[in-house]
Amino acid sequence: MKNKTIINNNGKTFTGQVVSDKMSNTIVISLEYTSRHPKYQKIVTKHKKIYSDNNLSAKTGDIIKVRETRPLSKLKRFTSVEIIKKSI
Repeated sequence: MKNKTIINNNGKTFTGQVVSDKMSNTIVISLEYTSRHPKYQKIVTKHKKIYSDNNLSAKTGDIIKVRETRPLSKLKRFTSVEIIKKSI
């Protein structure tokens, strides 16, 4: 029998910018998305902050991909998958 490495692909993935890395092993990521206003039909940009486990040593300003996981603490529900772009 061959040994296979199994990668868990469960959960949604999001891409966002790291806003804060001041907590130990936790980063805050800002997700940006657009929606259309129901009455005036203008495209509005909305933001949402999520807390993620920082297992890749991401810094403030990095663009990072995160994946949903089991609850890790009171607020953390995501873990970092890869750093897409490093900040300068």
